[in-house]
Amino acid sequence: MQPYYEDETLRLYRAVCGRYNNNAYVLVCCQTAESVIIDTPEEPEKVLAAAQGTRVRAILITHRHADHLAGFGAIKTATGAPAAIGRADAEAMPTPPDFYLNDGDLVPFGRLALKVVHTPGHTPGATCLLLGNALFSGDTLFPGGPGHTRTPEALQESIRSITTKLLVLPDATVVYPGHGDTTTIGRAREEYRVFAGRPHPPDLCGDVLWLKG
Repeated sequence: MQPYYEDETLRLYRAVCGRYNNNAYVLVCCQTAESVIIDTPEEPEKVLAAAQGTRVRAILITHRHADHLAGFGAIKTATGAPAAIGRADAEAMPTPPDFYLNDGDLVPFGRLALKVVHTPGHTPGATCLLLGNALFSGDTLFPGGPGHTRTPEALQESIRSITTKLLVLPDATVVYPGHGDTTTIGRAREEYRVFAGRPHPPDLCGDVLWLKG
């Protein structure tokens, strides 16, 4: 598998997996060949192929939904790596997590480290992971809008998470979502500005698009 992105410190692989076109990511430290896996969807063999030849330091789950956990058992068994998720989503794990992803924590691999950003809304324990100018957003933020929410209150919580924790990042930050293509924080901020400048019904939730919702 060819890297999706590569520089002198990081190799990034993206595996598009399963019936829901989930993105799983493998991040590799170029200096040490240590890696982390972000999410474990269907077709775990694709994820394991990307991680081949590396030492997997951790399996990081962005949130509790089944499509992000369908391949967890196979990946956990193959790598033996400790697994983590946000505490509020932990009960959905097939086996108890080895540690929790707490807001502000650092998850090291090789000479690199991911910063944990807790972004509740899509789920209570939804988590994004930040490495330099790369943000792995799970289903919190997609190109064009937030992740699906079941209630208006959840949408408002998701918007608070996005505006206070994600849209404050530099414009050039690349957003790698749990499904679909990449976007940037600069683009997302401009799209949200359009959304915030319009009135919305009080019961708005579900699949919201910044430019249409």
